[in-house]
Amino acid sequence: MKDRPMTPSPTGSTPAEAEAFLAEHPEIEAFDIVLTDANGIGRGKIIRRHELPGLYSGGRHLPISILGLDICGEDVHETGLIWDQGDGDLKAWPIPGTLKPLHGTNPPRGELLMSMYHLDGTEMTSDPRHALARQVAAMAAEGLYPAGAFELEFFLLDPKLDDQGYARPAAAVLDGRRSDKTEVYSVDHLHGMEPLFSDIYRAAELMGIRAETVISEYAPGQYELTLHYRTDVMVAADDLVRLKRIVRLQARRHGVTACFMAKPVEKYAGSGMHFHVSLQDASGRNIFAEASEGQWNEAIRHAIGGLRATMGESMLVFAPHANSWRRFASQSYAPVSPSWGVNNRSVALRIPAGPVAARRVEHRPSGVDANPYLVAATVLAGVRKGLAEHIDPGPETTGNGYAGEAEALPIPGDWREAISAATGSAFLRDALGTDMHRTFCAIKAAEYARVARTIADVDYDLYLHTV
Repeated sequence: MKDRPMTPSPTGSTPAEAEAFLAEHPEIEAFDIVLTDANGIGRGKIIRRHELPGLYSGGRHLPISILGLDICGEDVHETGLIWDQGDGDLKAWPIPGTLKPLHGTNPPRGELLMSMYHLDGTEMTSDPRHALARQVAAMAAEGLYPAGAFELEFFLLDPKLDDQGYARPAAAVLDGRRSDKTEVYSVDHLHGMEPLFSDIYRAAELMGIRAETVISEYAPGQYELTLHYRTDVMVAADDLVRLKRIVRLQARRHGVTACFMAKPVEKYAGSGMHFHVSLQDASGRNIFAEASEGQWNEAIRHAIGGLRATMGESMLVFAPHANSWRRFASQSYAPVSPSWGVNNRSVALRIPAGPVAARRVEHRPSGVDANPYLVAATVLAGVRKGLAEHIDPGPETTGNGYAGEAEALPIPGDWREAISAATGSAFLRDALGTDMHRTFCAIKAAEYARVARTIADVDYDLYLHTV
């Protein structure tokens, strides 16, 4: 029997990549193949070593419904991706350059990022990665090339709740010492998690991810890891997705829980996912860089104007879950209005201090529970709109950005309003693409219905014996 002809990969991946990796890593026995869904959750399979070459030569069949799941992994029929299409198989294909070894697995495993395509090789546009690719391509057609990086904030929690049923900070993995203090910027406090962070850095290095500074953040058990600035925002989003998986896995191996809820602890600040973004022209020049420090050029002003103008209808992307909205509170380091300013952490759109050549916008609304591909796609679409329409950003906020909340442009007040605003938004439909927009909004509406019919403990506390 003759060998079947190889199907060309729509991602540009080739079997040579798999063969070279297998030759270099004879110890690896299996691979996590990971497709990121609308909620930013990795879906896929673990395949054996001998299956890898076939994956590269012919892709892997996966059901279309894998992109129409809610946060619990259950079908959302309103996406139109389930029975409307018979839940047929599509093909996931490897993303070139993402085949990497996993640190500390036993037996050794690797990881590979995937993207979804129709059987004829066209993009399955409910895949979040394709939404970002569309915006990157649109900018390239305009002679612009976005660069950026995400910041990762998270909590390290004890796997067991306290006696009142609340989350509590994890004990130090070094010696079991506990602290319920905020410990912001404490270097000594970081020492207690040194073995865990050493494993995180080693795992990131094997993935080709340049994880950089770690700090103790503004809540007990909260930390932040920064990532190296990338000239390709798709790689920046990949870095964030993979780093979350690394932190979660390595924390679990050390007996603690890595938590990426936006607001896991009632009394303290939540966790953000700030997105730093700049634009380069074809020569590699940063078009946001001003001629002299503090003299903001029209490009960065119009970019901020576009982001301000579109923030209200985009908030569902930045705050996609019920818990996301608990993060927004005055003087909590989470912006409550689409304000902008320079070297000011109370605003939503911050121009950080630093060299003129590195000028960028720090987009601060997103929680760490948001999907970085969709966040980046939406931010780039807002920047494009601002540049195209020459949108004025309005006056800069100085001092306390929370004080001017009443005068700022409106944003939704809660999750339900955000779902309504996003569903009817022509801008967001263009930013994400029609299919991704429909899928994302349908999933969020289904999740809202699930939460709305759930009886919470606070209901019993307030009403059981009083009404």
